[in-house]
Amino acid sequence: MTYVITERCIDVKDASCVEVCPVDCIHASEDDRMFYIDPDECIDCGACVDPCPVDAIYAEEDLPPDQQPYIEVNRLYFHDPAAARRRVSQLCPPATAGVGAGHPAAGEAAGSPAIMPEA
Repeated sequence: MTYVITERCIDVKDASCVEVCPVDCIHASEDDRMFYIDPDECIDCGACVDPCPVDAIYAEEDLPPDQQPYIEVNRLYFHDPAAARRRVSQLCPPATAGVGAGHPAAGEAAGSPAIMPEA
């Protein structure tokens, strides 16, 4: 198994995980909205998990059901980065940037109705 970076990293992109990875398997470019773990390079040490300030990194076998698409997103990035970026935008459109599960507006991002003030 490998570790997977999930939705909570999107538009946060804190590099604490990169700094502690002993095999440098966590990558992103300036244009990317999140970091990605190369499953072929990851040695499953878990060093990246605790430093992540938004709890975006999970062991693949512990991944919450709603974050399962990020297994493929992380793999895809190392074969077709443009396709991975498109998939991230589908899963978390830029309009919902910064509202992953670790953010205050997460309910709206997850599809809960917004409370509108009465006119």
